[in-house]
Amino acid sequence: MSTKVFVGSLSWGTTSDTLRSRFEEYGTIEDAIVITDRETGRSRGYGFVTFATPEEAQAAIDSANESEFDGRNIRVSQSTPRYNRERRSDYGGRSNYGDRSERSERSSHAQSNDDQGEY
Repeated sequence: MSTKVFVGSLSWGTTSDTLRSRFEEYGTIEDAIVITDRETGRSRGYGFVTFATPEEAQAAIDSANESEFDGRNIRVSQSTPRYNRERRSDYGGRSNYGDRSERSERSSHAQSNDDQGEY
């Protein structure tokens, strides 16, 4: 079973190939990728390395975390899965800001405060 490792604090000059080369000493690498900005193509400063076994991944974490790579001290840890995010179709606004019952509660609460002269 393969295991993915997160590598953070990468130099802007680090590429997927140099990342792969840096971690090959720890075991068989199935994939290595530096995450880049989709508009500029520039590194975002982190990447992922996928090892063939959990033992190889752990060896990389134990040895490479807080080590120097391309002039920077890198952070290496086990990657955690991304949670499923709902895509926003309304240009970043909240598509469902509360349900109707919450809005009616807020509205009725505001009205009751108005009736009491408290605002």
